[in-house]
Amino acid sequence: MLDERARILLKTLVERYIAEGEPVGSRALSKYSGLDLSPATVRNVMADLEDAGFIASPHTSAGRVPTPRGYRLFVDSLLTVMPLEQASIEQIEGLLHPTQPQQLISSASSLLSGLTHFAGIVAAPRRQSPRIRQLEFVGLSEKRILLIIVTADGDVQNRILFTERAYSAAELTTAANTLNEHFAGLDFAQIRARLQDELRQLRSDLQSLMAAALAASDEALSANEAPCVISGEKNLLEVEEFSTNMKRLRELFDLFEQRAGLAQLLDVSSNADGVQIFIGGESGLAPLDECSVVTAPYTVNGQVVGSVGVIGPTRMAYERVIPIVDITARLLSSALTYQANS
Repeated sequence: MLDERARILLKTLVERYIAEGEPVGSRALSKYSGLDLSPATVRNVMADLEDAGFIASPHTSAGRVPTPRGYRLFVDSLLTVMPLEQASIEQIEGLLHPTQPQQLISSASSLLSGLTHFAGIVAAPRRQSPRIRQLEFVGLSEKRILLIIVTADGDVQNRILFTERAYSAAELTTAANTLNEHFAGLDFAQIRARLQDELRQLRSDLQSLMAAALAASDEALSANEAPCVISGEKNLLEVEEFSTNMKRLRELFDLFEQRAGLAQLLDVSSNADGVQIFIGGESGLAPLDECSVVTAPYTVNGQVVGSVGVIGPTRMAYERVIPIVDITARLLSSALTYQANS
């Protein structure tokens, strides 16, 4: 536990470092903390904070910088969050007017990036697995078959199947009719549960074709759903902490490209109540060890369906980023709920 004096000095140090990006010395702390302390006393308190792991001393400077532990204490109990300007709220609200859900998700991601000058990220709403309305086969050549997948909501996907043997038009019709009879109206969670038992009972000479068709359908419809939308990744090229570390930047952009790890992080954060902040290694993703991720869940009709977030350096203006993420999540919830009920 820190006494009040140490807490004030730590708060001042973090704020000065975020504002200026330079290690903070005892003279600056004496000037900006509002405490009537001698430089020697300030140095003693800083030494205690360093021993406790809240600040660190870079080799090239006599000043100190916050550690992830110091940032954590700062955001948990020392931070004064700034209310978002009315103009920014109106800007967010104006750009998140009810429209197609995917457009809303993209707009929210772009807004978060534009307002913070970091990377904005939004996990796409959790969707129920699509239901199959109809499957059709069209023979293209001896061993190439066009699979046409029609979902219950009218989405159409095409996939080409390469088969081990040729199938006649009659066989393709029989296979399609059999699949539609057994699986039409089911989603893929239900299909997977029934697949092995059902296929065993179907015509053995068409089993491999039908199994390939269902696998291709599952893959086609799953690939159509991006786990998250990211905007403004290039903003991180302008961040001093990253611009001098190309290895870290490559790791970050690999993470952005793959997205699966980020989707899992956002899925965890969607279970939180309100804004959640991951500092450095708290995210569990190595490329984010020098980043902070600020997230908040969003809802449709009161049910959490995803989360929004900002990825930036640990040296970010948390008092400004937190309300931007919070308000964006709330307004996205309102827009999606309106869209779902209209």
